[in-house]
Amino acid sequence: MKGVNVGIVGATGMVGRAFLEVLSERKLPIDNYYFFSSARSAGKRIQFLGKEYTLIELDEYIVDYKLDIALFSAGAKVSLQYAPLLAKNNCVVIDNSSAFRMDKDVPLVVPEVNAGEVKKHNGIIANPNCSTIQAVVALKPIEDKYRIKRIVYSTYQAVSGAGMKGYTELENSLKGGAPVNFPHPIANNCLPHIDVFTESGYTKEEIKMVEETRKILNRPDLAITATTVRVPVFDCHSESINIEFEKDFDLTELIETLREAPSIIVQNNHMGSEYPLATNAKGHDEVYVGRIRRDMSVKYGINMWVVADNIRKGAATNAVQIAESVLEEYFRG
Repeated sequence: MKGVNVGIVGATGMVGRAFLEVLSERKLPIDNYYFFSSARSAGKRIQFLGKEYTLIELDEYIVDYKLDIALFSAGAKVSLQYAPLLAKNNCVVIDNSSAFRMDKDVPLVVPEVNAGEVKKHNGIIANPNCSTIQAVVALKPIEDKYRIKRIVYSTYQAVSGAGMKGYTELENSLKGGAPVNFPHPIANNCLPHIDVFTESGYTKEEIKMVEETRKILNRPDLAITATTVRVPVFDCHSESINIEFEKDFDLTELIETLREAPSIIVQNNHMGSEYPLATNAKGHDEVYVGRIRRDMSVKYGINMWVVADNIRKGAATNAVQIAESVLEEYFRG
């Protein structure tokens, strides 16, 4: 069997650097890595796994590298141009942009939730939105046990969700600088405005959460609403999730179900002020769940608080986990 070739597209960005961090930790059976960037960064050198690599300018000649897997994090425009080209040349593209997420022929995968979808790809697998990933990891085990009737999302999303420009914006805003990338100063504000507004009054980020959750859970008619908010926090998204079930449940049993689920850490000691915090989730791949309590306004409902590192689990780690599943099929085949 020939060696496995993997390409990283967008290697110098915030998520691209996280790809390298996660790949170095998980030690996948990969023989050759290739790193692709814009013309502006091409020729620069990066260190990875004890070797020095030169960044390659991304163009149509990417197919000449005979890649088996490509991890993309360079925006939807780049993905739309190059992912289909690679897919036609026997490469599996794992795409972190919004380009293919709602394409009916492209699996939208969170390995803890719907790993079986990986096998259904036609050369492209979509990585969900970061805020959706952590939500569905927490929702899946209780959806399986009690079946969800309705979800209300309220998110509190870190500026790193907007990339390096979000980081810079908060740093400048804290110094009194005028907003550049957000419509208002982010320092000391919560902006209920992520992505652009649609005619419905919902933002595209809110619509993504609704549609992606339905697709991942395979519940196309599930009642969901969302309000997504950018907050003056550098890293890690926090979410208040209100869930109504179709039947009654035992709260202790429900919490234990979450404790036993993969990639979830329950922090639910109300009296001890123990609950998920962004500062504790940073740098970790798990999804933290707490403040789990009955919703006293409905018959069968709960509220819970969900926190995760949006760059790690919400992007890089999820994509690398998908790559691991692809490699398992590759070696099995």
